[in-house]
Amino acid sequence: MNDSIKHMSAAEWIMLIALSILWGGSFFFTEVALKSFHPFTIVFLRVFIAAVIMNIIVPASGIRMPSTGKIWAGFLILGLLNNAVPFSLIVWGQTSITGGMASILNATTPFFTVIAAHFFTSDEKLSLKKIIGVIIGFSGVIVLIGFGTLENGVNELKGQLAILGASCSYAFAGIFARRFKTWGLKPMQITTGQLSCSSLLMLPIVLLIDKPWTLAPPQISGILAVAGAAVLSTCLAYLIYFRVLSSAGATNVLLVTFIIPVSAIILGILFLNEQIHARHFIGMAVIGLGMIAIDGRLLKRRSKA
Repeated sequence: MNDSIKHMSAAEWIMLIALSILWGGSFFFTEVALKSFHPFTIVFLRVFIAAVIMNIIVPASGIRMPSTGKIWAGFLILGLLNNAVPFSLIVWGQTSITGGMASILNATTPFFTVIAAHFFTSDEKLSLKKIIGVIIGFSGVIVLIGFGTLENGVNELKGQLAILGASCSYAFAGIFARRFKTWGLKPMQITTGQLSCSSLLMLPIVLLIDKPWTLAPPQISGILAVAGAAVLSTCLAYLIYFRVLSSAGATNVLLVTFIIPVSAIILGILFLNEQIHARHFIGMAVIGLGMIAIDGRLLKRRSKA
């Protein structure tokens, strides 16, 4: 696999930037939705609404969903790793930290992916360049978590660790999703399959833990936020994600995790009065240096200049 040196076209860059805005918006939508819903309810509504939409779009587009048990077992695992677990951890984490902070910590996904790929793939082993990148990247995390814990205590630490857990889950999802390419599945099929399965996974959790029927009626803003997370940050985003993944490769598509905080931070500042401190920018910059070290393209270009 040679994703690290594959150049993206202008269209792929546009899709990647659009994806960063859509996923950055999910942190904003979550902040708003948490004022009306419990965490697991938000996650269930997000994946369920998205699944319903996709199950309407797919047959209307003349695409048939696969019927083999092997593929649906794969959808179930992907729905767990790519939706149910990370979405739940992120939403719960945002009960104690801001969306901007969560989006920055989410940018650690490539570092977890590099580590996991070393142990679970045969063609993406750790190199000196990757090891250095991982060390630099997690140094940025230490900057964020270390100062945050001293200032705000244990609750913020729990929220930060939850986001890191979500990033780790995304990393395993990315590795697991590689097999869908060999199965010849379309992005719409993968999106529909994983969302349908993650909806089934989240339903009993919501009924047993959140008991949504006992809650007060949600605010209109909360309903709109959940709808935005489902339609924009899930349906549309995953369609773009799998399209870029199939054409540009896993290494390229993971660059989106470092662009996401830009839109998440801007939305948080403009609409939620969130404050961004110097440590956030320092930590983000260090994480960015780690990604540059892993990717290597900017360094190669400088050496050729």
